[in-house]
Amino acid sequence: MKTRDSLIRLKRFQVDDKRRQLSQIEAMISEFNRMADELDEQIRTEQERVGITDETHFAYPTFAKAAATRRDNLRNSAHELDDQLEKARDELNEAIGELKKFEQLEERDQQREQEAQDLAEQDQLDEIAGRARTR
Repeated sequence: MKTRDSLIRLKRFQVDDKRRQLSQIEAMISEFNRMADELDEQIRTEQERVGITDETHFAYPTFAKAAATRRDNLRNSAHELDDQLEKARDELNEAIGELKKFEQLEERDQQREQEAQDLAEQDQLDEIAGRARTR
């Protein structure tokens, strides 16, 4: 039983670790999207200030071009993290499945032990009752 207890603790740790990884990836995606949205707003503000929205125009602000490049890089990074997010979700689901399997085995063993103990107690009570009848 000690080995199984250790395995269950290990599996719980793995599930917690996978949850942490998942939440970190979600936070990074959220942060990248928030930063990209801020850059979008800054680009719009710069375009309104200058009055030029055509990116191919010779007088288009260099700040807006640079901000657009940073925004695009952030969006691409967020999309790349989406693949990692799906992989992390799959790993978490797999880890939860393994944990459940070991917990169910432990529960089944405990139930068997309890049934054996109950049976032993019943045998003792039957023996005591049989002695009482013979007296």
